[in-house]
Amino acid sequence: MIDPLHDDAKRRLKPGIIARLRSNFLAGLIIVAPIGLTLWLIWTVVGWVDSWVWPFVPDAYQPTALLNYVLGREADNMIEVNVRGVGVVIFLIFTMLVGWIGKGLIGRSFLGIGERLVDRTPVVRSIYNAAKQIAETVFSQRETSFDKACLVEYPRKGIWAIAFISINAKGEIDAKLSDGEPFVTVFLPTTPNPTSGFLLFLPQRDVKPLDMTVEDAAKLVISAGLVYPNGKENTEAPELIE
Repeated sequence: MIDPLHDDAKRRLKPGIIARLRSNFLAGLIIVAPIGLTLWLIWTVVGWVDSWVWPFVPDAYQPTALLNYVLGREADNMIEVNVRGVGVVIFLIFTMLVGWIGKGLIGRSFLGIGERLVDRTPVVRSIYNAAKQIAETVFSQRETSFDKACLVEYPRKGIWAIAFISINAKGEIDAKLSDGEPFVTVFLPTTPNPTSGFLLFLPQRDVKPLDMTVEDAAKLVISAGLVYPNGKENTEAPELIE
């Protein structure tokens, strides 16, 4: 015998067509948005590099001039072309050439002379040193990274936040703070932008190291707690929400 109450409740629980369409749209948006944003950023950066490089290339070697020269077209019947990305190739070749020269003895000598001249120029010195420090930090090939992910009590006792252990405190910081117990240098990132945050010096006893990797902890911070290291949804979170 069919229970009408059970059948009616089942119909009420079944999502409507609008709900299914919305769910499919959100699922597709999660897939399409990162891909589209990545392609747009690459296209924009490539176009920006091209617009910066092409003014330095003689007119006779521009893509339009070369193509029309090969095809034998006259000035009144020329084909206009815009080959995006060629400027990036030229920039890469030029940068590698500069790097190869700079690593040699003569290149290092000229670079040293130039840096000494820059150090004597007040305003230029500050800009150059700041840009050099940023470039060395971003593009350095040295294995410099955070040691481990950890938990620290922030902004007050009883509230825990994910942070990253850098190194043990050294130099004057360690001399001023240490009282027989090592202090740890910790970077506390903000959510969802982990590139900004706070530099903390904490006693080692106040730092709880985590077993998860630094990459997994960073994903957890960026996703505001939605992406856990095991790849599964946090099934306990909904129980806390009324």
